[in-house]
Amino acid sequence: MPTAKKTPARKTASAPRAAANDAIKLLTSDHAEVKKLFKAYEKLVKEEASDTEKAEVATTICKMLTVHAQIEEEIFYPAAREVLEEQDLVDEADIEHASAKDLIAQIEASDPSDDHYDAKVKVLGEYIDHHVKEEETELFKEVKKAGLDTAQVGEELAARKEELMAEVGLEVPA
Repeated sequence: MPTAKKTPARKTASAPRAAANDAIKLLTSDHAEVKKLFKAYEKLVKEEASDTEKAEVATTICKMLTVHAQIEEEIFYPAAREVLEEQDLVDEADIEHASAKDLIAQIEASDPSDDHYDAKVKVLGEYIDHHVKEEETELFKEVKKAGLDTAQVGEELAARKEELMAEVGLEVPA
């Protein structure tokens, strides 16, 4: 016997209300910002920059990704699960986060002078690039089509992001 689909509070029948923080826009903006940081790191490697310069960028990358993953896992993914009939895209995103977190932990526990440090940052960038492409081309489209209230979820994401960024010592971009 087929099960009835949940009708969550976060799903709207009408167009989402206008909000300063749309979930998809907020997450996409985070993706773009981290991508710039990975490019900056790559440039530092090519220029044979100091370990201090590389560590600073890598630390920022790790902190930003940790915050981003946490807000997705606490707020966005549960909201997506509420509106999506198929859970595969969210399940895959969870697994991708686990792999990224493992690499982040390895980077944070090491130093730019260590063997494989640059390779770990590069591979993390590749993981994130793959993850971002799937989210932006598949998951985000599916949740929009399913009627996720991206304005409400965006407000929740923005508030939690602000808290977490303060905790890790990063400023929330304007």
